[in-house]
Amino acid sequence: MKTRALIIDDEALARGRLRKMLGREPDVEVVGECSSGPEAISSIRDQRPDVIFLDVQMPQISGFDVLRALPRESQPAVIFVTAHDRHAVEAFEVRALDYLLKPFTQARLQKALQHAQERARAQLAPSLEQVWDLLKSVRPKSEYLDSIPVRTGSQTLFVRVEEIDFVESAANYVVLRAGTTSHILRETLSNLESKLSPRMFLRISRSNIVNLDRVKALQLGPQGENMVVLEGGRQLVVTRPVREVQQRLQIRRQE
Repeated sequence: MKTRALIIDDEALARGRLRKMLGREPDVEVVGECSSGPEAISSIRDQRPDVIFLDVQMPQISGFDVLRALPRESQPAVIFVTAHDRHAVEAFEVRALDYLLKPFTQARLQKALQHAQERARAQLAPSLEQVWDLLKSVRPKSEYLDSIPVRTGSQTLFVRVEEIDFVESAANYVVLRAGTTSHILRETLSNLESKLSPRMFLRISRSNIVNLDRVKALQLGPQGENMVVLEGGRQLVVTRPVREVQQRLQIRRQE
């Protein structure tokens, strides 16, 4: 019986190379490819692969976030694919987790496959605790804002990002909404989005970014549109696929 494999990597060339290499393995069947975290979560649930080749670093939702969004009992065997440095690789080895360091050879792929298959048969798949212990070792220093400087008259206020409920676009400005307070910043929404942690913030439409920690519920509006309801009662229209919003909320709640 063939091992059913799913490839998860945001780089098309990397996916193509791995698919070609797996095609040389007679006991492996590739059941699909995913280019993003949300797509991976859905595919794992639908396809139920035996093993996944999981890129550690992907935009918005990392490989670790994908695993965290899955029920423990339905996790497949995992082979991490990483371009991290030697220190990170040592962390994988210490925890006896399967990994492939880019670029890798056919022989190294075969070894990782064999290791994952043996662990799966012995029901020794890595636990979430092992995965998140590893994440602490390899997580890079945050490149995202902790606070946002806002000029008000003769002084500059520093608004901490966790205090923000949502951000709305106003031409070449944005408005930071934090409780009953609003702050206007000369910045485009897209530029600010790139500076906010995707673990905490999600752009739900062309006009709004929400703090996921402030989302109380998802519901349908009077015209059948999808809405997010924030803790303070504010309702915002969602034009992003609602399933993706649900997945991002689930991941955030489990952190």
